[in-house]
This record gives sequence, C-alpha cells and structure tokens, in this order.
Amino acid sequence: MAELARVVDPPLRRLELLDEAMTHRSYGQPPGRPRKENERLEFLGDAVLGLAIADRLFHQFPDLPVGRLAQMRIDLVRAPVLAEKARSLDLGRHLRLGHGEAASGGRQKESLVGDALEALIGAIYLERGWETAARWVEGLFDVEIAQLPETTRSFDAKSRLQERTQERGGQRPEYRLVEVSGPDHDRSFRVEVWLGGQLLGRGAGRSKKAAEQEAAHRALEALGAEASSPEPAERGEPAP
Repeated sequence: MAELARVVDPPLRRLELLDEAMTHRSYGQPPGRPRKENERLEFLGDAVLGLAIADRLFHQFPDLPVGRLAQMRIDLVRAPVLAEKARSLDLGRHLRLGHGEAASGGRQKESLVGDALEALIGAIYLERGWETAARWVEGLFDVEIAQLPETTRSFDAKSRLQERTQERGGQRPEYRLVEVSGPDHDRSFRVEVWLGGQLLGRGAGRSKKAAEQEAAHRALEALGAEASSPEPAERGEPAP
C-alpha cells in the first residue's frame, strides 16, 4: 500500500487504513483476526465527498438556487464518475477481493472501484482531517468543477427548449452526436438538435452534455425564444 499512500502529499502513513479501504467484504480474513472491510470507511468517505463538493459549489455559485446546486452535486458524484476517478488512480489493482469476486472481474466493476474511492477518501479524512480531505477531493474533481459554469449557463436552455417544443405540438427535441475529435484527454464534441426532421441548432463543447446544452441555446434563438448567449446565433438548416 506504500504506492497508494502517495496519492496524498506528503504520503499517508497509516497504511492499515489503506488496507481497510481497499478490502472488499468478499476477501477472506485470517482466523482469529478482527474482520476488516471497507464499508465503514466508504460510509464516512461518502459523507466527506458530498460535503466537500457541496462546500465548493456553495462558494463558487453564490447566486444559484439550492435545487440547482443539489442537481450539480448529484451529477458530480454519480457512480460512473466515481468509477472513472477510481480508475484514474488505478484503485482496482489495489483492491483485496475474494477469489470469486476477482474471477468475475471485480477489479473493473463500477460499483466496487467507486466504493473503494469513497473508502480512500474516508481514510484520508481520518489521518489528515477535513482540510486535506476536502482539498484532495476538489483536486480530483477539478476538471469537472471547472466546466460547471458552462453547464449551469446552459442548464435551463434544455428544459426551456423542451417546454417550447411541446407548446408547438408536443414533439421532443432529438440530440444527435455528429462528431468527436481530439485526443482522449482533450476531446471535443459536436451535437445537432433536431425537431420533426428540422435542424434547429448546433453546439460544441468539451463534453457531450455541454455540446447538447449549447445546441439547445442555439435552437432557442432559432425559435425566437429569449436565451442569453455570448456568441451570435447559428440558425438550423432545414433537413433535405
């Protein structure tokens, strides 16, 4: 666990906490030794993670209503996001699993590696306290948090576009991913939004969600709705 201890600078010293954080309940314990598994640390780490994200959002977006903040936090700590972060730290390699769980691909399972990440956060909190744990969480999610202003600017656009199109006949807008470019660490997505065979708008962004939301802004402008956008409108073209 000495390698894993270096996820924090300076490295963690209580390696027994890391052992516990990486031990799944399926792992067999030697007879006569107290049972250690990561569920309690996961429980603690989940709370630390949620509070760290909530604290950052609260201070970064002082004018947003609580409902929006809550949705942003939910999006940031979804299981697929946690699993992606866990894999970036190679936590699957450090997991201690029972033979059956390991044989069934447990080291790649979204739920297991995500739980291990939360347990690791719990271990960091127990050794270093709130400030270090919160700072570590913010650093881990820095890219996603940095992209939130674009996402929040566009959040209402998708909802308003759906409301607008329903008023015009009840159809739902369709978002089509038309291009993905760039290396894995710097992807660019291009999306079109269509309604009943008509192209309403195009959008681009660093994520598919951001591109869809930008396309929704352009579509609202094409429909004559009020939508704030720092760029000129690009109107959709009729389908052939």
